[in-house]
Amino acid sequence: MNSKFETLIYALGRRFKKDIISADFLTMPLQGGTVGNVYLVTGRAETADGEKLPYCIVLKIQKKWERYGDPGSWRREYDLYTSDLGATFSDAFRWPTCYHAEINAEENEFQLWLEYIDGVTGLDLTGDMYEQAALELGRYQGKLYAEQPAVLQSLTNLSHADLMKNTYLHYRSWPVVYDYIRSEDCEFPQHVRQMLIEIDEHADGILARIEKLPLVLCHRDFWVTNLIYADGKIALIDWDTSGWGYLGEDLASLIADEADIDHMVENYQRCVPAYYKGFSEYADVSPIADHCVYEMILLVFGYMLVEGYLHTEDDDEKTTLVHTLQKIYELKTSPA
Repeated sequence: MNSKFETLIYALGRRFKKDIISADFLTMPLQGGTVGNVYLVTGRAETADGEKLPYCIVLKIQKKWERYGDPGSWRREYDLYTSDLGATFSDAFRWPTCYHAEINAEENEFQLWLEYIDGVTGLDLTGDMYEQAALELGRYQGKLYAEQPAVLQSLTNLSHADLMKNTYLHYRSWPVVYDYIRSEDCEFPQHVRQMLIEIDEHADGILARIEKLPLVLCHRDFWVTNLIYADGKIALIDWDTSGWGYLGEDLASLIADEADIDHMVENYQRCVPAYYKGFSEYADVSPIADHCVYEMILLVFGYMLVEGYLHTEDDDEKTTLVHTLQKIYELKTSPA
């Protein structure tokens, strides 16, 4: 921990903009898995003039791992935080401030020391917060799309525009899920099965329509646990999947990725107009008559939900997954 302690002192100096000479600390896991760990580090820092400052800071340690179709994703957050992308954010829509970033190329590991933001997240987000997240996302993407700042061209490690398409085609070619919804053993309601079959039958045309939409910088993991609402503003964490994507792609995640299922239709009806309102403050969206958000939801999450259903033994979880597919079906007839 010695080198990490020295780094903590340095990061706290950046955090407080003061000369920190010592600190006590308590480390608590926040989240993480086999490829990365996130810790909340708390304590009191002491300045050179004897001031004692309570602090909370986040340490993220990420190891190399392979994501299907996106091999550079494991180190993307390090690359983004050490670029000039941070200057493109606004006070109302941003990522946590990074006080220190370092990478160990030999061990294929990096660490970020990040601002801790205490706010509302996950399933505690309200409909108003969903709507604000959609509005601010639209503003951010619209501003970047209209202004094309130089930093966008300098970012070499971004996921590619065809990631959504390739992920869908990968799932569709997998007999386990493809054959299940077409089999007599399928336990889904007929209209849900038909919805999934129809997206396959019309996929080429749908993908062609999507590929005519504006290409924007997407977060690509824009779901409720990565959003933090605090003081009327939106902060966004976990940028490792970000890259070029199509207008509305992030919105599909906000609405359907383990979100508030019972309010999915209402959130869809509120968020799509809010998103386009934000985007249109900077760029003309009038030629876009067909936003494709519903289709993107099905392309990204349709087979993923089927896979989840087939791989869980938990009856409650199975019910939740079918309920989610039912709500997606209801979006089809919901004006947005």
